[in-house]
Amino acid sequence: MNKTTLSTFIQTANAIIAIAFGLITIWVGGTTLLGFSNPGYVIFLPLLIFNTIMGFAYLGTGILIWQQHHKATKASKIIFGLNTLVLVIITLLYWINFDVAFNSLKAMSLRTLVWAIIYSSMAKIKR
Repeated sequence: MNKTTLSTFIQTANAIIAIAFGLITIWVGGTTLLGFSNPGYVIFLPLLIFNTIMGFAYLGTGILIWQQHHKATKASKIIFGLNTLVLVIITLLYWINFDVAFNSLKAMSLRTLVWAIIYSSMAKIKR
């Protein structure tokens, strides 16, 4: 597989993952916010709102990646940075016994990891 083919494959995979992740995040966040589903643990409302809004950012960034838009890498960097910041904040809140569920830490860790991979692979392609 040559470099151009590999780059196209990575961008396509990143786009599909970002779009799917965005749609799932919007669905789960929206149904929870509207009271149609209950995850079975304490919901930290600011985190739920943040994640639901970020679902739209994931979707938009996935579309930018799909279109190979020049702002796709920057958008994925911003998402990764925001997710990292929120992960640090909720981890600190959890440590001081604030009402943040451990499941929320796991989910935010997964989001941060996914966007770390998307951003790092997009940055590598851009070089």
